[in-house]
Amino acid sequence: MHLRTGLAALAAAFATITVHGAEIPTAEAESVGMSTERLQRIDTAMQRHIDAGDIQGAVTAVARRGKVVHFKAHGLMDVEAERPMAQDAIFIMMSSTKPVLGVAAMMMIEEGLIRPSDPVEKYIPEFADMQVAVLAEPADEDVSPFRVDRENPPAHRLVPAETPITIQHLLTHTSGLASGGLGSLLSGLQADRDTLAGYIPTLGDMVLDFQPGSRWTYSGGTGLDVVARIIEIVSGVPYDEFVQTRILDPLEMTDTHYNLPSAKESRRVAIAGRDLSRWMGETTYFSGSYGLSSTAKDYLHFEQMLLNGGELFGHRLLSPRSVAMMGSDHLDGLYRGFTQTAKGQGFGYTVSVILDPIAADSRRSAGAFGWGGAFGTRSWTDPVEELVGVIMLQQPYGPAQYDFENAVRQAIID
Repeated sequence: MHLRTGLAALAAAFATITVHGAEIPTAEAESVGMSTERLQRIDTAMQRHIDAGDIQGAVTAVARRGKVVHFKAHGLMDVEAERPMAQDAIFIMMSSTKPVLGVAAMMMIEEGLIRPSDPVEKYIPEFADMQVAVLAEPADEDVSPFRVDRENPPAHRLVPAETPITIQHLLTHTSGLASGGLGSLLSGLQADRDTLAGYIPTLGDMVLDFQPGSRWTYSGGTGLDVVARIIEIVSGVPYDEFVQTRILDPLEMTDTHYNLPSAKESRRVAIAGRDLSRWMGETTYFSGSYGLSSTAKDYLHFEQMLLNGGELFGHRLLSPRSVAMMGSDHLDGLYRGFTQTAKGQGFGYTVSVILDPIAADSRRSAGAFGWGGAFGTRSWTDPVEELVGVIMLQQPYGPAQYDFENAVRQAIID
């Protein structure tokens, strides 16, 4: 009786993900090789972190073999008002925006309008003849530091880039552009960005942090914006319009926005202790790196499309081989994460990839790929397990993310 009651409640909760006639089907966990009882460990883990004050709340979702088996809201979406988290709560996605850019880029690659090997200067001439910041000593070696003391930068010199920045460099964060090193410090970054068309050409004056292709260092807020501008150029469509018509609309991502409509502001999570004014105003700068607000349901749709090989709700966005290309390692050992110590992982186009789950200490299978955002959102596609997962947080608390993925992993019973 307890199991039937729980499943009935779960089914009722899932009804909220039906939109415009398009629906990811729901199912009992056991019908797709998962355990209902073990999936409830997600609830236990989230509540434990809420009680400890680690997170204020979360929305978690899991689908396997094209069926939703878990979709739950936890905790509070507004701590001050003591308002419970809603399943349709809207989260600031930060860098979870990036995989959407990855799909947009793969579309242009499929259509032959760009190639990964294309130099950026082919589309934006200002990127020709860029320079790289290296240490003054040793004078016979071009050594770029990973990080620098911003108050006391080391003695340095500039050398020519040995190879032009390519689209692949940008998609894999190996360009050296605005990745927080010595070149970024010397160049500075414009705080006010009006439009991609107005801002991106000015980046051609930047000094690079390292030789393109020589290392992985995250260009968190800039590199993928260059790709977004190239997409505008080759498609002839403003980037935000491209994303809306080519990705969001077909996938029924109806609550994903750069500029959140005023009618939906009440659904935005009020992040405890954080001023959201920077993220709530109208913008004309539509970044490929950050800027989207969205829901767990919408990102479940996005990840399910990738798991399906590029198709959802009768709309094919990409071919299966393009999805595989996006989610494959392109760096052959160069990716070592933010700490430069990560093991067992690679990097595809805008997403990290698990190569060896044991070495990576990962709860995902080999070949799983995904990314996350600085405020705690995270989603991934696991082709081996035919599974997608989404966790929406607005506090970047790694143990909560780990516990969610661990509970999902341990709920697979076939």
